[in-house]
Formats: sequence, C-alpha cells, structure tokens
Amino acid sequence: MIFSFLHFYHWGAHELAHVEMISAILYQLTKDLTIDEIKESGFDTYFVDHTTGIYPVAASGAPFTATYFQSKGDIITDLHENLAAEQKARTTYDNILRLADDPDVRDPIKFLRQREIVHYQRFGEALRLTTDRLNSRNFYACNPVFDKNCPKKR
Repeated sequence: MIFSFLHFYHWGAHELAHVEMISAILYQLTKDLTIDEIKESGFDTYFVDHTTGIYPVAASGAPFTATYFQSKGDIITDLHENLAAEQKARTTYDNILRLADDPDVRDPIKFLRQREIVHYQRFGEALRLTTDRLNSRNFYACNPVFDKNCPKKR
C-alpha cells in the first residue's frame, strides 16, 4: 500500500514536471502569434475556446481526463502499466522530434525523451526484482496480499 501511494505520488510529481516543461514550450511558441498566424496555422479552432492558454488535450482533440491514470494495486500489473506509459511517452517525444526543427523545442523534448528511457529501465529492474521474490508459479494466479488461499512460497 505504501509503495503504491509513494509510487503514485512520485509519478504524479514526475508527470507534472513534464507538463510544466511542455507548457513552457507551448507558451513560448504561442505568446507572440498574430491573428493571421493563428488562422494560417490551423490554430484558430483551439484559439476560439482557449485563446493561447494551456489546455491539456491529446493531438486527436480528446481532453485530458484522470482516467488516464491507471492503477490496479497489484505490483506486477502496475509495473507493466508503468513500462507501457514510459514507452508511449517516448514514442510521442520521438514523433515531436520528427516534426520539430526549432532547437528551443527539440532540446527539452530530447531531455524528456531520455528521462522516459531511464524510467523504463528502472521500472524494468523493479519488475525483475519483484518477480524474483514472488512464487514463480503464482505470477498471475492470485495476489497474496489480498487472497488468503494463495499457495505459500517454497
């Protein structure tokens, strides 16, 4: 329980740092836009609703929702979710790097991308350490923290 809470707290702080950096980039890119530039770039529909304010939304247009936070309270499930989240973020940063040519955008994105790679490696190590300490016949059968009928480790 404490691990899950601390992990979520750390994850939340970590992800908010990413949001802060991305928001700063977006602010720098949009702060001096003229109305003509807004129209020409296709930014006008966003501008109508949010001016140049930061509104978390996916590239598809889906607004941010707390349902993106995935936690099941099972360490193996949650570590796999974390591994997947790090890879999805890395892929997003790869795609931004494919599209961006401004060094003021590319440099912080490259930094964030590198952090995703390191976090992926650390979560992988945590998964390995966890599974090394579990009954290898019981990875998916039941959660011994909650299920009293789980076989004991031999």
